[in-house]
Amino acid sequence: MSNQPPADVVVVMIPFVAHGHLNQLLHLSRLISAYNIPVHFITTTTHLHQLRSRLHQYSNAALPNNNNNNNINFHQLPTPTFTSPPPNPSNRFPTHLQPAFESTIHLRHPIADLVASISTTARRVAVIHDVLMSYTVQDVKTIPNAETYIFNPLSACDAFWRKWELKGRPFPMDPDVLNLLPSEDGTLSPEFTEFMIFQYPHVGFHVGELFDSSRVIEGEYIKYLEREEFNDTKKIWAMGPFSLADKLVVTVLGNRHNCLQWLDLQPPNSVIYVSFGTTTTFSDRQFKELAAGLERSQQRFIWVVRSSDMGDVSGDEAKMSDLPVGFEERVEGRGLVVRGWAPQVEILEHVGTGGFMSHCGWNSTMESILAGVPIATWPMHSDQPRNAFLITDVLRVGLVVSDWEHRDDLVSSLVVEDVIRRLIDSSEGERVRKKAVELAEAVRRSVSEGGECRKEADSFVSYINRE
Repeated sequence: MSNQPPADVVVVMIPFVAHGHLNQLLHLSRLISAYNIPVHFITTTTHLHQLRSRLHQYSNAALPNNNNNNNINFHQLPTPTFTSPPPNPSNRFPTHLQPAFESTIHLRHPIADLVASISTTARRVAVIHDVLMSYTVQDVKTIPNAETYIFNPLSACDAFWRKWELKGRPFPMDPDVLNLLPSEDGTLSPEFTEFMIFQYPHVGFHVGELFDSSRVIEGEYIKYLEREEFNDTKKIWAMGPFSLADKLVVTVLGNRHNCLQWLDLQPPNSVIYVSFGTTTTFSDRQFKELAAGLERSQQRFIWVVRSSDMGDVSGDEAKMSDLPVGFEERVEGRGLVVRGWAPQVEILEHVGTGGFMSHCGWNSTMESILAGVPIATWPMHSDQPRNAFLITDVLRVGLVVSDWEHRDDLVSSLVVEDVIRRLIDSSEGERVRKKAVELAEAVRRSVSEGGECRKEADSFVSYINRE
């Protein structure tokens, strides 16, 4: 670090090794660096490679390079070799990623050494770490001029309800809401639950907590989290949506993706975008029912067909399963299958897109809300069931494909067909689309001068710059 110029305050980002988590803190890095604060982004060699390969469509300023780029320094750390088993369709939770998750415990000492080195050139080091990396930052508290901030990568809605249960339901909630709220049962695997518990002893030394959310979207739940039953002196900042707040400039290198060119030819709000994120694996039977439902609906669609991420981030371009014989020929002109990675944000923001069939991961949820696109909810694990509840029962910007209490049931082609038709071509769909557009406009206003999101970001930067 001897060749680095002195800095007053420096921020260190330590994301968890799953794409959604990495992506969020990359956006936050750009947001904070826009305040002229140096940022150090620390992750594994494997996952930095993943970020580079998936963000190839972004401008050079957004790409994670090894050198200081746009006030962001990218650091890659090796982890021990591990075996990444194939995804198992019988497990809703991506248990095949567990070896990659557990490999992060070996980063404790390299992270401590790197933060200590960075601290020699700054008055203060603010370490923002994913809550699932709490073990790896436990030594930061021994560095005199360093302080830690927990980043919660999931929704405030899910965070509140889990804490409310964990604290023994410290205050009453509306019984009608409780009747609608999905249970936590089956949202996590036993192995991942143990991994979370492993982090608990190292939580509590942080100064505050950050959410990739907005009080415009989840104000009620953020206020609950600020109540004294959950909080003592810890501060909470809801600085999101990070992806909007950092005003990331996307420039496609070369030709636009063919799916965007196809979208250009479709009527406004006529296409349903179907994608289930980076950790979903369907059984062959469910995959074929989904295909049949898309075909039967007679509606326009873009369907992203890909394998779940592997622990070593291989297999990104593979498809989930074989499509039914003749499927693409029968839907030609009306439907488009995209194999591998797709430009999701650009698809959602396109005028031709009228709905999103989604697993309700938090990144996808926020991107859809920002685009003003209603969601057909089909949650798979983690916070997704309660994100779906937030979408359909609180914000009312979506329709249910599969509810959590019937998660083990096959979703038939008839159900898929029905939800698509209702979302794209009915008065009910128009109502939720109108609410989605209104919410998007409110969120976008929040990042302008004096808006909620802008205030939160200014507040956080002011706090870490305090004397």
